Amino acid sequence: MLNETGASNPASQHYPGILRTANHRASRELVTPDRLRQFFAPRSIAMVGASDNSGWARFIVASCATSGFTGRLIPVHPTAATAFGLPVVPSLRNITEQVDLAFILAPIQAVEGVLDDVGTAGIKNAIVLASGYREVGEEGRALEDAMTARAIANGVTVLGPNCLGFLNAHTTSAPFALNVPPPLTAGPVGIALQSGALASVVLAFARAHGIGVSTLTSLGNECMMGTIDVLNYLVEDDATRVICLFLEEISDPAAFAQAAARADAAGKPIVALKVGSSAVGQQAALAHTGSVAGDDAVVDAALRQLNVIRVTTIEDLLSTGALLGYDRWPRGRRMGVLTASGGACDIIADLASAQGLEIPAFAPSTEEAIAAHLPPFATAHNPLDVTGYGLANTRSRGARTAIDHALDIAVDDPNLDFVLFSGVNLPDARPPDEAMAGLIEHRIDWLAERMSSAPIPVIPIGSTCVDMSGYGRSLLTGKGMHVLGGLDIGITALGNGLRWLENRGRVQPVSQPPAVSTRPVSTSGPWSEAAARQLLTSSGVPVVPGGLATSADEAVEIARQLGTPVAMKICSAQVTHKSDIGGVALGLTSESDVRAAYEKVRAAADAVPSATVDGVLVTAMRSGGAELLAGVTVDPTFGPVLAVGLGGIWVEVLRDTSLRVLPVDAAEVRRMLGELRGLPVLTGARGTKPADLDGVAAAIAGLAMTALSLGSALRAVEVNPLWVDGDEVEALDVLVVTEAG
Repeated sequence: MLNETGASNPASQHYPGILRTANHRASRELVTPDRLRQFFAPRSIAMVGASDNSGWARFIVASCATSGFTGRLIPVHPTAATAFGLPVVPSLRNITEQVDLAFILAPIQAVEGVLDDVGTAGIKNAIVLASGYREVGEEGRALEDAMTARAIANGVTVLGPNCLGFLNAHTTSAPFALNVPPPLTAGPVGIALQSGALASVVLAFARAHGIGVSTLTSLGNECMMGTIDVLNYLVEDDATRVICLFLEEISDPAAFAQAAARADAAGKPIVALKVGSSAVGQQAALAHTGSVAGDDAVVDAALRQLNVIRVTTIEDLLSTGALLGYDRWPRGRRMGVLTASGGACDIIADLASAQGLEIPAFAPSTEEAIAAHLPPFATAHNPLDVTGYGLANTRSRGARTAIDHALDIAVDDPNLDFVLFSGVNLPDARPPDEAMAGLIEHRIDWLAERMSSAPIPVIPIGSTCVDMSGYGRSLLTGKGMHVLGGLDIGITALGNGLRWLENRGRVQPVSQPPAVSTRPVSTSGPWSEAAARQLLTSSGVPVVPGGLATSADEAVEIARQLGTPVAMKICSAQVTHKSDIGGVALGLTSESDVRAAYEKVRAAADAVPSATVDGVLVTAMRSGGAELLAGVTVDPTFGPVLAVGLGGIWVEVLRDTSLRVLPVDAAEVRRMLGELRGLPVLTGARGTKPADLDGVAAAIAGLAMTALSLGSALRAVEVNPLWVDGDEVEALDVLVVTEAG
């Protein structure tokens, strides 16, 4: 890496961590809410390195034209005289007027020098296009650190590098080095992407489905301005009603959680398409918990705790965003369905069931009123098929169709929380017949007015995910209307939106420092089970009664005190899967059984030469009831994660598990139990004794707090099984794995 004199910069070569930390701290003063508001609304843009031969600059000029940008575009190039019909300035230092933003198109080796020019010219904001920075490895990371330091030294806020820029449809600013398909519709959906070229795909889908954008940002390498900064900006942006994110990583979970909490409090849903997953860390491979708490499952759990809607496709990302951005939000899950197709009713009913949406019967008065507008062979029930009869009949100007009459009536039905309306069908182009065109446009006027005045939300939906015509887009955009693109995508969006609404105000913190004192840890690796049991007992977590025997006589005495039957198992930190070597004996009812089992179990450990044997655990034998898994492992991004599910032999077979990023309280654990498909096992299915779920939740919450008390040494704490029988709750097998610091 070279400094401005061409000499190598030893600080970045030998102390990269120091420089990186200093950059981060200093950049916070340049990435403030006020700076971001200015950044995303420039009225003059300098394109450094622009010429007629620059494809990137050509994209920026075209994007600004599409957005309707009325500010000044200034090409900057050392040799060109004109570019795109505009006069060229040889250097930023030659500009005498105020410039709001510099888009640096120069190659990587020239970027730091250009940043000096940016600072000298008094320009506060810059986008860096060049790639070859940290995305290519450590050498590139050093270059990025130096570039960031140069920007900070010049007081410049940078978006990028490796970045294509942004567009702000409401301020008509579009310093964006990709194609923007016209027309660009301003709307309520704010978008931030940890990707560059994907922005074109997103914009194309938004245009095709009449989805208006507030701000779209390509984040690049986030050397200074990052995902969290843009997320916070969108939370405060008055033009943004919903936030859509494409995420490859969540590098700062605590900051992300704080931003998500602010969004939830502000009533701005976040929809996230989070990609990428990796194998779960093997430091907890001895525990079953690690096999069910994979990285991607943890991301799911963390996003749910933050009330972030996670989706898996671009279609769902933007359609869910559009639903929550345009439509009045449903007040509940009771849905009225109005269509002109019996087949569509069947499809909607199936999709609604999968999303937990209800389709209740219309109130009798609603059925009676709607029936008056249907042909004799139609039935006025929910879901409603008004049939295609009305489509085949010519209407006079101003006359409403059967589905319109049904809408007018259904919005007053007390049995409904919202109406799904499959009645906005528009031609590809404006009809040449003025009477017909007038009829269509008059009907859209009426629908817009009735939807806005209806006591419950009306959500228009199309039958398939087809592109909207330019004529249809212009009609609906002018009325602030949006039609969900297709039954499957649309009803999935409804399910997503309702889950967000139901969880609003219950955002759970993730990656926050736990309110628990940590205890010293000197063990690296698995603990002996006797020590693990003592850890839980000292924290108040119920453990099955038992004792450690170092002789057959001691085993017999412990069994006598406990009462038979008893279980016996080898106690060694080096033997974690005891049954695999014959180190477990169950159901022992006599002294002779106990003596024989002691010798058998103790001899099994001799087959593991590396094992240090503490003795043989003798515990009370439990039968009946239900078995759960409760365990904590450490995710590399989010930290300690609690898994709760059906335990014993079923944990990896059924994979019926609920996850939470810690900390959690007993109330949250109670909700986790409610998410299990196997919940009926605990609530008295087939005449079994119902479990005390509050007691179970309290025990598991105690386990989680115990795990947190191990601090940075924690690798895994697991109880499998956690035995539950009515109001009795006991840990039968305990595993603790730590790494001493």
